[in-house]
Amino acid sequence: MTSARGLRAKPSASVTEISDEEFALFQALICREAGIYLGPTKKPMLVSRLMRRVNALKLPSFGDYYRHVIRGGPPGKNGAPTGRDGGNELVHLLDAICTNETWIADAAAGRRPRRVSIWSAAASTGEEPFSLAMVLLDALPGWEIRVVATDLSSRVLERARAATWPIEKSGDIPAAYLKRFMLRGTGAQGGKMKAGQELRNVVAFERLNLNLEDWPLDAGERFDAVFCRNVLMYFEPRCRERVLRRILERMTPQGHLFLGDAEGLTGFAGLKLVAPSVHTFKANAADARAAAAAAPGAKGAG
Repeated sequence: MTSARGLRAKPSASVTEISDEEFALFQALICREAGIYLGPTKKPMLVSRLMRRVNALKLPSFGDYYRHVIRGGPPGKNGAPTGRDGGNELVHLLDAICTNETWIADAAAGRRPRRVSIWSAAASTGEEPFSLAMVLLDALPGWEIRVVATDLSSRVLERARAATWPIEKSGDIPAAYLKRFMLRGTGAQGGKMKAGQELRNVVAFERLNLNLEDWPLDAGERFDAVFCRNVLMYFEPRCRERVLRRILERMTPQGHLFLGDAEGLTGFAGLKLVAPSVHTFKANAADARAAAAAAPGAKGAG
């Protein structure tokens, strides 16, 4: 593998970069609508969060996406449209930002020590944990960062540990992240890219069956955020409640739990929805653990 400094995505129609002017537009919109300030160093994060949506809509630039978001909404202060035309695209935008930025912003504000521990509970072939590592390393320089990646399948974990993907996937990664974090393959590895050492140093892999009692995780470790998307939906209700209770026991107070769109936990006391139309929950660990223990079917389940 060569240095990441030489890695560039193959030419394509995908939009992967944002201008300073376009970034300023989104800065103002996101601050106005969600109260979240994105500093200049968050440009790569914004690109990574919005890039797929921009390309899915076949828009030629982030400026065109901005105009798509605000088009048709009623005027706000100074006559500027707000995008509240049913909220569909504005909601997509805020979901993309809030699901990652809010807990990073909380940590960076000094609420917690300069250490962040994240658990990707369904890591598959590694895209999620390594993406999380990129965002954290970029947003929290100098912090101690740990990303634990688990999955039931030994086969996919083997691929994840290799941290190697087809070069075509580089189009999904912001240019600044490609340059800093990824290596381009040469020779027998031509046509591939690999996560650089900085990323591999912070991501640890373990095979884990969520349904079993014996989890190969440090019993004393508590996670600031747990990503368990599109997993709980496959468990029967009693088992799902037991697994959820055990996940909450591994979270810090005010930790964040990220679930998939089809995994609503409506009415589950102790969990608070913190992003619009996305199953992202903010958990007060003590309250949530107590609620999980009292949930129907919880008695004797664990």
